[in-house]
Amino acid sequence: MPPLVLRTPASGGDFGRLRTEFTLPESFGPEVLAEAEAAVLDPLASAGGREDATDLPLVTIDPPGSKDLDQAMLIERRGAGFRVHYAIADLAAFVPPGGALDHEARRRGQTLYLPDGNVPLHPPVLSEGAASLLPGEVRPAVLWTIDVGEDGEPTVTRVRRALVRSSEQFDYEGVQASIDAGRSHPSIEALPDLGRLRRALAVQRGAVELQLPEQEISGDSDGGWVLARRPRTVVDAWNAEISLLTGMAAAQIMIDAGVGVLRTLPPPEPDAVEWLRRSAAVAGLPWPDELGVSEFLSALDPGQPASMALYADTTRLLRGAGYTSFDGELPAVTTHAGIGGAYAHVTAPIRRLVDRFGTEVCLAVTAGREVPSWVREALGEVPAQMSASDSLAARVERACIDQVEAWVLAEHVGHEFTAVVLRAEESRAEILVENPPVMARCSGEKFPEGARIRVRLTEVDVQQRKVSFERV
Repeated sequence: MPPLVLRTPASGGDFGRLRTEFTLPESFGPEVLAEAEAAVLDPLASAGGREDATDLPLVTIDPPGSKDLDQAMLIERRGAGFRVHYAIADLAAFVPPGGALDHEARRRGQTLYLPDGNVPLHPPVLSEGAASLLPGEVRPAVLWTIDVGEDGEPTVTRVRRALVRSSEQFDYEGVQASIDAGRSHPSIEALPDLGRLRRALAVQRGAVELQLPEQEISGDSDGGWVLARRPRTVVDAWNAEISLLTGMAAAQIMIDAGVGVLRTLPPPEPDAVEWLRRSAAVAGLPWPDELGVSEFLSALDPGQPASMALYADTTRLLRGAGYTSFDGELPAVTTHAGIGGAYAHVTAPIRRLVDRFGTEVCLAVTAGREVPSWVREALGEVPAQMSASDSLAARVERACIDQVEAWVLAEHVGHEFTAVVLRAEESRAEILVENPPVMARCSGEKFPEGARIRVRLTEVDVQQRKVSFERV
């Protein structure tokens, strides 16, 4: 069955009602826009004291059509190891502390992405223009250079302000196709080898990756919406490892200095892991006693229904993530259980507030300077600001998906579909309909977790963004 497509109705089909419901800002105030425009009149005004790194052939890898480009990379082989150059957009060069831009960014927390357009953290003149690492443009950046040994572990880390110029803009599928064809761009030719090394280390650290199918909304040529599974290439995973490498290096700098803000997640309780082992047994997935959670999950085939069901159950082990700031005494928890080590957000400052402050800590510490007072003053507030924006982002994303699910299925009440049982209770279950990829509740009896079943769509409420199924 091909993907079901929504043809936008004459009286609706956009996300205006949802934007109103969540009170999402439609634009930036005049003071914010004026400050942003003033900051970009001379984009290289802050060039003094910056290293000239414009000769580095950096490239970006982002979703197709992206304009808010936070990162550009170059990976070189050095003997049996690697040297990673990772340039990050330098938002602090454009956002005066305590000004209108700073205040508005703290209020928003992060960029929100909706199918019909995003709600940016910073005005587009910055986020899609002067601060973005667009190809061919000289940009102020924070340049991380991390030497990595043949074992995949970092040996030396440098971070400083620089001027950079990205040479190419790529997307994940294009890079994947080039690698598969054996013609990788020289700047990322070593990405597969380093990516594999870092992913193997992640399993050894106990990192937990849930490979649940990602729902993706895209527009079609007729003005409608298509709901599909987003294909996740291995390039996605390798690219993420470079960001994680940098974030872990940043976290260590902060911990050693006794000041900073970390992304933290406490380890799961032993009884939660035992519960997951029982779930694996019920799903028919043999789990040897000597294998930890990370090793076991990494060996599963994410395309199998039983694996998808267990990934859904594993989310219970990853509850309690937050942001932990400190200045002096280290907090009780400095690690992120899902990553298997200490980690800090520093690689997406265009789209996420906390990264600007974490970056400033690292720049000051590695230069032997005092952390700026405006950064220290913000550390106590940033965790709450980020937690609030994370919550809003999750609710907006879920509402968008629920809305498109309702739109897509509205004319298909009574139809039957194939679904995978993700979680089962006495008289209902959480299911994943395979086509279109819809996660929903289903009523019925005797749901075998991890099994494929037939379900019938019984009701669609477009206004409430709800769909209901029953087991056939």
